[in-house]
Amino acid sequence: MDNKERVFNFSAGPSMLPLDVMEGIAGNLTNYAGSGQSVMEMSHRSKEYEAIIGDAESNLRELLGIPENYKVMFLQGGATLQFSMVALNLLRKSKKADYVVTGTWAEKAAQEAAKFGDVRIAATSEQGMFTYIPEVKREDFREDADYVHITLNNTIYGTHFPYVPDTGGIPLVCDMSSCILSEEIDVGKYGLIYAGAQKNVGPAGVTLAIMREDLLGFAPKSAPTYLDYKIHADNDSMYNTPPCFAIFVAGEVFKKIIKEGGVAALEKANKEKAGKLYGFIDGSELFRCPIAEKDRSLMNVVFLTGDESLDKKFIQGAKEEGLYNLAGHRSIGGMRASIYNAMPMAGVEKLIGFMKKFEEENGR
Repeated sequence: MDNKERVFNFSAGPSMLPLDVMEGIAGNLTNYAGSGQSVMEMSHRSKEYEAIIGDAESNLRELLGIPENYKVMFLQGGATLQFSMVALNLLRKSKKADYVVTGTWAEKAAQEAAKFGDVRIAATSEQGMFTYIPEVKREDFREDADYVHITLNNTIYGTHFPYVPDTGGIPLVCDMSSCILSEEIDVGKYGLIYAGAQKNVGPAGVTLAIMREDLLGFAPKSAPTYLDYKIHADNDSMYNTPPCFAIFVAGEVFKKIIKEGGVAALEKANKEKAGKLYGFIDGSELFRCPIAEKDRSLMNVVFLTGDESLDKKFIQGAKEEGLYNLAGHRSIGGMRASIYNAMPMAGVEKLIGFMKKFEEENGR
């Protein structure tokens, strides 16, 4: 495909996918690896598909350095279903959980968990319009809490934890939907990591769950079978028909990342992209970023002019230049450039070029 036909998609998700991965998939769409069938048609119990999902897990383990005592699961229902699964499975002793609320999705996670147990907000940045990450220490958490929950990157507000909270041995549960594979992490610091795929991994439809084995097996008997992590772990993510094609695409993305230097290379590139965009915004007289500098996201760059009508004019003008989906979340307005792994530096540079032009024509 001619690249001129494609726009730069700054959507918060579903987001851009690597063009070479999509073209490779398209070339094998109706006849995967000489099998005479598409992955979309393939039995999930076939040897061909078992190899696809097995390779996907193996490559993800390599990319993130996942220890052997962790299970990897490919699930459905998005991060939203995880809000319930986490509570159902991990509220196992005291039935208490502490949540750090740093944005809309963290808030929704806490609200969902509260249906199943004693959920306490250990810290929140709501009073500051979620423009920063609160600093939490071990003593901020209840000693008998079954787990602590954080949202590492806040897609709507453009913030990111600059540290991993010390929980003093309490299992740390983390929603990494909008930043997984964008930076190096120490999986061993977490009891459970979950992430919707539609930002950095693949198309919507599959959710990753990486869970320490000793936390499995505590879902109550009353829990729906599908919501028990142990069921999925014991059945290698194939208790029922998995989202086969979405897992296949994710696996192709994993292969590309390994081939091109792993997560470390992506983190370096992401810092360069975000640094360039934030640098322009901070030097601008028209645009500003309301987020505390040390807590800024590498993935979701929020900015605004302070004039709602001017923001709308910018968004429409950007679209005419092939810069799509720059509107901020409907709950806060402004603009948001989601610059996930697949967004090339050329996209960031084109956006900055348009921002310069817009400021020259509309600056105060």
